[in-house]
Amino acid sequence: MLEIQNLTLKYGQSQILNGVSLVAKAGEVTAVMGTNGVGKTSLLKAIAGRHPYADGSIVLDGMHLSHLSPFDAAKAGIAYVPQGREVFPMMTVVENLETGFACLDKADRAVPDQIYDLFPVLKEMAGRRGGDLSGGQQQQLAIARALITRPKVLLLDEPTEGIQPNIIQQIGNVIRLLCEQGDMAIVLVEQFFDFAFDLGDAFTVMKRGEVSFHQRADDLERQTLFDAVMA
Repeated sequence: MLEIQNLTLKYGQSQILNGVSLVAKAGEVTAVMGTNGVGKTSLLKAIAGRHPYADGSIVLDGMHLSHLSPFDAAKAGIAYVPQGREVFPMMTVVENLETGFACLDKADRAVPDQIYDLFPVLKEMAGRRGGDLSGGQQQQLAIARALITRPKVLLLDEPTEGIQPNIIQQIGNVIRLLCEQGDMAIVLVEQFFDFAFDLGDAFTVMKRGEVSFHQRADDLERQTLFDAVMA
């Protein structure tokens, strides 16, 4: 579904990504792991059009995407749930969800019932302001807002950060359900090792802006992945 080849990215004179390649298949979770500051978030921002990349290619469902804006990336089928959630605090839950309509045709501008099936709390709090929700509820809202866009690729940046354990479990269940549907590739950047290990179908470990390790989950030992992340 998504293929990244030799992506490079700079912040000013600083080289952040240096020839990163990644493949994310539909119906799978591709977990991107590594310690702080290795370029994981920058990779997602480049894919989502949030930050321009210097060189390399992004191919989505066989189509080459070149230096897209965030709107064009969303229109192409890339949904991004940023670290920190970026919920609009003064807008209601429903209004936050409706911001996902921007990249959709008018005929598709409705909140699917599935959104409330996946996140029942959002239906209960539809009229509440985003800023009044707990961190876990805001994270559910951010994921739901991304799903409104009917993405082919869902990019999740640290979805467990600052979230209570019961909500982490719910988010994990949602990710599994989305994978089972088979029509979406999920790229998960995550520091919570056990969460990523339990969900991942393939693992890419980054170090200093490069891919240092890649392996599918089949026959991958937990300790092997842990050692690769901590190396």
